[in-house]
Amino acid sequence: MKIAVLDDYQNAVPGLDCYKILDGHEVKVFNNSARGLGQLAIRLAPFDALVLIRERTSLSAALLNKLPNLKLISQTGKLSGHVDVAAATARGIAIAEGVGSPVAPAELTWALIMAASRRIVPYANNLQDGLWQTASTNPRLNGLGRVLRGRTLAIWSYGKIGKLVAGYGKAFGMRILVWGGEKSRQAALADGFEAAASREAFFEQADVLSLHLRLADATRGIVTASDLARMKPDALFVNTSRAELVEAGALEAALQAGRPGMAALDVFTDEPLAPDAPLLRIPTVLATPHLGYVEQDSYELYFRAAFENVVNFAAGKPTNILNPEVLDMA
Repeated sequence: MKIAVLDDYQNAVPGLDCYKILDGHEVKVFNNSARGLGQLAIRLAPFDALVLIRERTSLSAALLNKLPNLKLISQTGKLSGHVDVAAATARGIAIAEGVGSPVAPAELTWALIMAASRRIVPYANNLQDGLWQTASTNPRLNGLGRVLRGRTLAIWSYGKIGKLVAGYGKAFGMRILVWGGEKSRQAALADGFEAAASREAFFEQADVLSLHLRLADATRGIVTASDLARMKPDALFVNTSRAELVEAGALEAALQAGRPGMAALDVFTDEPLAPDAPLLRIPTVLATPHLGYVEQDSYELYFRAAFENVVNFAAGKPTNILNPEVLDMA
């Protein structure tokens, strides 16, 4: 098969142990993202199979209609809203899902919480410039960091990642406060944590607030400007889940208004994030380039499953097909 691996920004995939699974196939690894229907159609038209790295490229109905050779979309991890499943199915294109792990995103979340709370990045950057114990050259921003023990960690959605983050918070002596659906709240209570009495109390009491919701129509823009305005002026807002969970423009405005006081972000509405993005100009924002799952063990896990799905499909023994009805159309 002719196989394309999309959006491998660091050219990491060819160096993975699991890459050898594709031996015997014609493979092209793209290290940059194509934008625009025409550009994507030209790039992807020759290929029989596409291996997607999470949601870095969207496959719309209009694009799929321009890919006459495409037979398989192999997703790293689970599929989200970036692929038009109905359009793919109508064209007889199979979609294979992979596996994931909550460990890397949970650890990245905790790294951001620690780094932002102790102001590690600005201290380190200023040290490179010869400034000792200086968080900022702006006197208003040159304050001390703080420890986590005794403070409230508010977690919205107590799923696999949320549970791990709650465990880290407990180990650091934090009070854990959970919000979400009834299932999330009851699971948190069963594990000995608190469920917030109300949405308002959840935002008002948080010293650190971390989002771990799935993005769906019901959760898009679920965090509003009024929610953020309830947060403490020294609170930290953390989002390693999906940028679209927050009402458009609300976080930028809230940070400028001073509630919450800081944000640590790994996800953005438009990725890769432009260097002139407004969020990057706010000094109280710690931003990382969507690193939640970007590490060695996760890549081996994600791509091994994705590549095995490709070679199984090529061998006439498809596995983990999301839309199995297309197999009867062949």
